[in-house]
Amino acid sequence: MWFKNVHFYRFLKPITLTEQILQDRLKTALFRPCGQLEMESTGWVSPFGRESEAFTLAYQGCFLVTAKRQERLLPASVVQEVLAERIEAIEMREQRRVRGKEKKALQEEIIRELIPQAFTRSQKMQAYIDTKNGWLILNTSNRKKAQDMIQLLRQTLGTLPVVVPQFKHPPATVLTQWLATQDYPSDFALADACQLVDTGTEGATVSCRHQDLSAEEVHGHLKAGKAVNRLALIWADRLSFVIDEECVIKRLQMEEIDTDADQSSEVSVQETLPHAINDAQQLEADFILLTAELTALIQRLIVVFGGENEAAYQQMEQSV
Repeated sequence: MWFKNVHFYRFLKPITLTEQILQDRLKTALFRPCGQLEMESTGWVSPFGRESEAFTLAYQGCFLVTAKRQERLLPASVVQEVLAERIEAIEMREQRRVRGKEKKALQEEIIRELIPQAFTRSQKMQAYIDTKNGWLILNTSNRKKAQDMIQLLRQTLGTLPVVVPQFKHPPATVLTQWLATQDYPSDFALADACQLVDTGTEGATVSCRHQDLSAEEVHGHLKAGKAVNRLALIWADRLSFVIDEECVIKRLQMEEIDTDADQSSEVSVQETLPHAINDAQQLEADFILLTAELTALIQRLIVVFGGENEAAYQQMEQSV
């Protein structure tokens, strides 16, 4: 288990949670397949697999949860095709036009007929609550999917006062400065990709991939007024990722570590655990590694973006 994407939110208030409390709450909203007339269904499943009745994995104040969403695949083109056939049959039989409300009623009737026959597609998404640091961390870069899971978690817990992180220095400003000056903290390194956007009214976008980011071509775009909205970075020689102007992380992966060259280097949990490990122990080991790496990375990002804007959080809390 590894989060390839990171969308993190800040709790406005300290959260008190125990494994048992969370387990009990998750059980009230377990996943069930779509009903005969349902287009979608969402709920919680065990991170350990379908045979397990443990719906969270807890480690030092961090709680892993897994949501599952099932949706029926009913393309609009299929509905429109059947609708056109129905309308044509009615108009030929009754020698009149089908319009307005009647057409809409026919469409709704067709959808009800087709839903039970439609194939289903399921997706899982993981997140964890970090009660020590006050973060909610989701394994997605898609804001809509993040909001959907937050809504499910909010309904399950009764409350979930989280907001997007607020920094003293906007990430776009900091990342643009790093790229323009080639001056950045020593534990970071520029990789080989970025996306630049025109800060003016035109909104032109330039994407650079597999390119030397110190090249004059890249700096020409910056001089022309473009700013970074995505930048590929390597941190501490062990994590590579792409970060955007909203501090959403994509393509997160661990770099290969030369353990022969540095015996003190961190090695993967998989290398340090027994070969006879079972799936549950493997998940726990992966989660320990994930939380350690993400905690260190997020704390470092907060520092380089000037720290968190507590005044903004206070204002948000008052408006809730």
